[in-house]
Amino acid sequence: MSDRAAVRLATVGKLGRFPIAPGTAGSALGIVIVALLGRLPLEPKTLAATLGGLTVALYCAGAWAAGGAERFFNTVDPGIVIIDEVVGQMVVFLWRPASGWLWLTAGFVLFRFFDVIKPFPARRSERLRGGWGVMTDDVVAGAYAAAALFLLGFALR
Repeated sequence: MSDRAAVRLATVGKLGRFPIAPGTAGSALGIVIVALLGRLPLEPKTLAATLGGLTVALYCAGAWAAGGAERFFNTVDPGIVIIDEVVGQMVVFLWRPASGWLWLTAGFVLFRFFDVIKPFPARRSERLRGGWGVMTDDVVAGAYAAAALFLLGFALR
């Protein structure tokens, strides 16, 4: 029973079965979560702490769920698992959670780029056991995308 619950969370319900680019659909959900949180009437520090807490909670729950999904599907990092893309996309906006649509779009594109190319240490982090490897490579990609977005914002000033 717990592996089935893990699969539900790891695949974000049926979103992981999206017929075209399910990882991109997971990233889009991450953007929606950030956009909705960014519209809450919270002070900037409270908003950042809320997004940070939710990201950490989903990272830990996602590691458990991705590990269960790997056991259930008997394969490492099954493509149907997309909770890692949701969390990785959220990481991009930890420093700027109340972003407008232009920045959300730029962060989305940058995250997908870094998630695909997996620069060091993202690819190496995939070796972590269980769901930790599944989740951590996307967190690293999110950190790279956040840094690139920060530099882009700095360059545009």
